[in-house]
Amino acid sequence: MNGANKAKRHFACASAGFTLIEVLIAMTLLSIMVVLLFSSLSICAQSWEQGERKMAEVNEVAVVYNFFQRHLSSARPLWNDFADGNGEPGANRPETGEAAAGNTKESGTATENKDKTFAFQGKKKSLQFVSVFPASAGRAGMQLFSIQPQQHAKEQLIKVTLTPFFPLTEDAEWRPEQEILLQHVSDFTLAYFGADDTGKSRWQDEWLEKGVHPQLIKISISTTNGVFWPEMIIALKVAGETGGAGLGESPANAAEPPAGDRN
Repeated sequence: MNGANKAKRHFACASAGFTLIEVLIAMTLLSIMVVLLFSSLSICAQSWEQGERKMAEVNEVAVVYNFFQRHLSSARPLWNDFADGNGEPGANRPETGEAAAGNTKESGTATENKDKTFAFQGKKKSLQFVSVFPASAGRAGMQLFSIQPQQHAKEQLIKVTLTPFFPLTEDAEWRPEQEILLQHVSDFTLAYFGADDTGKSRWQDEWLEKGVHPQLIKISISTTNGVFWPEMIIALKVAGETGGAGLGESPANAAEPPAGDRN
């Protein structure tokens, strides 16, 4: 009897728990499963972040391209006959008497202002042109766009300055606004395709005081974050415009191509 009781007690104790080896094996398997689970979650999180970053980069390129395609391609070939000496819309400059007579001359029925400049002026690192905002925008009407890189702290930005392109009324002030078009810029270069002084069409680094628009504008951008920016080539809808298109004239009425380059 005593032997049978001992055997029963031994069997009950053995079936009541796990051996040390079984516990170690179970813990090892559980650890492997947890490591695999967290590795999968980490890979998924990294893939998600990379996808979000790539989408942001693509959207940034698309926004900049759409900006130039929408506003630069529809630039207006206008003359700024209410400008200061730098070609920018100036403050009120009333000219009367001899001062006004000295700045103007009669040519048949037209009065020419020696201070007026062609609104489109392009350099290798900067550009200004006139385009129109839709009526739904907060700044409806013609605006003078000035685009150039600017240094901010240790970072270079491309900024756009918007200035209303129409004469000032009495006691009015220009209210230019600046917007950041792109950050993390390492290089911003412009080139202009059109006829040079000899009449030969080629790419040029500057397009100043031409009196006509270039046919094409090439925009090259490089950024410090390693994003690839393809060259953008924008075709202007009104490339050749004579110097007779003033602020109050319709560009369509003055869109006859020039006989030659008129500087």
